[in-house]
Amino acid sequence: MGRPAPHDDPAANIDAGKTHHHCVAIDESGHRLLSRRVANDEPELLQLLTDVLALGDKVTWGIDLADGGAALAITILLNHDQPVHYISGRAIHHASESYRGEGKTDAKDAAVIADQVRIRRDLQRLRVGDETVTDLKILTGRRMDLVADRTRTVNRLRAQLTDIFPGLERALDLTNTGPLTLLTGYQTPASLRRTGKKRLETWLRNRKVLRPDRLAETAWEAAGRQHTSLPGEKLTAQMVHTLAREVMALNQQVAELDKAIEARFREHQDFEVITSMPGLGVILGAEFLAATGGDMSLFGTPDRLAGFGGVAPVPRDSGKISGNLRRPRRYNRRLQRVFYISALFSIRHCEDSRRFYERKRAEGKRHIQAVLALARRRVNVLWALLRDGRTYEAVPPTAHAA
Repeated sequence: MGRPAPHDDPAANIDAGKTHHHCVAIDESGHRLLSRRVANDEPELLQLLTDVLALGDKVTWGIDLADGGAALAITILLNHDQPVHYISGRAIHHASESYRGEGKTDAKDAAVIADQVRIRRDLQRLRVGDETVTDLKILTGRRMDLVADRTRTVNRLRAQLTDIFPGLERALDLTNTGPLTLLTGYQTPASLRRTGKKRLETWLRNRKVLRPDRLAETAWEAAGRQHTSLPGEKLTAQMVHTLAREVMALNQQVAELDKAIEARFREHQDFEVITSMPGLGVILGAEFLAATGGDMSLFGTPDRLAGFGGVAPVPRDSGKISGNLRRPRRYNRRLQRVFYISALFSIRHCEDSRRFYERKRAEGKRHIQAVLALARRRVNVLWALLRDGRTYEAVPPTAHAA
């Protein structure tokens, strides 16, 4: 059996999975040319590529994942100079409602992706990743996991301490090392009273706690207000001790990861440009690169970057109603977090940002709306800085003649 007749510009598209993918190829008229389930394994993916290329000279690929289980397939395609476009799972879900058949299968999803890639021209094209950006994506992703673990552990620690010593839980800031160190040694009112304030201060000082006198005074006063031993106190005290140590260990891991992120981020060509923006320091700057890939040409305009980051409102006009704007439903939440938090920080440390925020508040916008408006404005500034390869410089206010 000979090679099949080639078709003009077929679209081949992959519904990606962890162990297997499903690929569907269609021609320009939407007729199905190939439908195959393949293992997430290099030999099978290479054979799929060969078979699809036999269908036409120029193939456009689409895929519903940009990393994870799709990483091997994407890399193979990019290494063979194949154009690959990303279409989100949410977009596939909404689009599939207009196709025949109520069921959801890998083959149907792959066919939907194929048809969407055939007719749409606004899909993001994937490119070979910058090694530094790839490393930052891994490091910042791990940092987010650790921070989430720390938050959960602190909440459990607060709950356990409240069960036996609510006065001390109210008095301590358990995000700081000093109070955590205290809880590794003392968890109950009786143990603090037996030790005494002076001995407690010495114990804290020997463990390099900052301002041990103030912390000892706070703990001593809390112990003096509770003389009742609560049920389960002994076992709960052990839990408090363990959880306090876990939070301290997580703090250490986050600190070490922050150093690794900064060291890797400094190797990127845009480090000075990105970190020059007020409110956009090392960690948020690294997360910006991880979320965007660092290549602004993928977005084309600052408006598309703002939309991808969820800080550009979209119109929802109908009939005679116009100017009805709402937050977009499809956006990168990680990037929106970067834009929003950096805007908050800039309000504190940048006079221009503070004036813009206060002006929006005076116009009647709520706090979140004003911060999002500032974040949208800052996207334009950051875009221009990256385009021109220059660092941010605050423009001094123009002096008016007397």
